[in-house]
Amino acid sequence: MENSVAGYLAGLFDADGCVTYKQHMKKRGLDKKAYLTWDIRIEINMTHKDVIQWVHETLKVGTFSKKPPGKGQLGTKMQYRWRCGFRDALYVAKLLWPYAIVKLHKLEQIIDHYEPRAQELGDNVVDLETEREIRKVWP
Repeated sequence: MENSVAGYLAGLFDADGCVTYKQHMKKRGLDKKAYLTWDIRIEINMTHKDVIQWVHETLKVGTFSKKPPGKGQLGTKMQYRWRCGFRDALYVAKLLWPYAIVKLHKLEQIIDHYEPRAQELGDNVVDLETEREIRKVWP
């Protein structure tokens, strides 16, 4: 992906996106025990269908859906949503990370969740701090 496209996507997500990284208790059924689970996702909502379709086609992950106005929201426009979660969210977080400003901390949480000890173990992964410094010098 070109740097300009990744930068534009990061700007869209900084302005209109949502990055969710949280842990919560989940219970299935009445007799089942509650258990701790993660909610990890990245999404963007807006009324411009073409932009959301472009995001979906460009990233090649996630889902595209419509979100009609709720009851009592007469006169509001149809919203469109692109959303991805878990490992797809990691892929997108790593693409957006070098360019993000507002959502940077949340993107880092997702990356650290899936790759917490990669550098310690000597895995062949990109050092994100070094990558960010390189991109400042070489756009």
